[in-house]
Amino acid sequence: MAALERRRRACAALTLNVCALLLAVCALASSHWCEGLRKVVKPFCTTLVHAHCIRFNSTSGSNDSRLVQYVFETGEDKFVLRRFHSGIWFSCEENIDLIGEKCRSFINVAPPHERGVLWLCIVAECLYILLLSTGGILMSIEVCHIGNVIDGLKLNAFAAIFTVLSGLLGMVAHMMYTTAFQLSVSLGPEDWKPQSWDYSWAYILAWGSFTACMASSVTTINRYTKTILEFKHKRRNIEKNLKIKQKLLDLDSPDQVWDMYISSVPSTAEELLDLSGSARKLSNNSVFLDLNDMPEQQGEEYC
Repeated sequence: MAALERRRRACAALTLNVCALLLAVCALASSHWCEGLRKVVKPFCTTLVHAHCIRFNSTSGSNDSRLVQYVFETGEDKFVLRRFHSGIWFSCEENIDLIGEKCRSFINVAPPHERGVLWLCIVAECLYILLLSTGGILMSIEVCHIGNVIDGLKLNAFAAIFTVLSGLLGMVAHMMYTTAFQLSVSLGPEDWKPQSWDYSWAYILAWGSFTACMASSVTTINRYTKTILEFKHKRRNIEKNLKIKQKLLDLDSPDQVWDMYISSVPSTAEELLDLSGSARKLSNNSVFLDLNDMPEQQGEEYC
């Protein structure tokens, strides 16, 4: 029963690890960590550009800003809001006609003095996935392993270490990207700065991967600790039974046997069963035979 419960916990930890790995890979490959809107000046209408552009009253097509038609008195018609989304690798923005999009490297968008932080973020994300994969491989070997329990515990301990380290690296990597993006919004190039922005679904996937990773590590550590405590409890019971057996063999006086028996009454049902089993094993050569074979008069004296 205990082995079945340990296997269930191992399968649960492995499932959480696989979920964390899949979420991390999807988030790292996506460019939807952050998204928002950019306010861009409309271009002049030409024969190629007919929508979302500035028209002229003049039929000559001269480039004279005094001839521009304004729909609103505030002049907001001169601007168009284009959507953009950005990730660790790329930052993409809609074209001026709002059809299709163009992308550029986010490393080139970040301020020069912050590109080191962004590179550290990329390295940490890659190490996060690598350590998470290593922990998952160790967990799968443990689940499929049939043999010595001690070997399974060793695999369990190493899997817990790798999973905890990967979770810490993932948390640091996500926070570094957040810092790099916020600094890019403040100090980045003018042709990229957003009007408004917010976190997107890939950012949620990244932190969901971190949550699943930490849940997997906690499950693994809990299973390791519980197994160790079970072994220690069984060892204490065995040592206690062996001490009782040794005392029974060393005692000579029936008075001492009876006093020791009374003082060693087990506190739990499990210990009682273990003690009764050991007592039955000793029944052929222990001093309890001497108690049963004592004369009736001497038995009445002890009563």
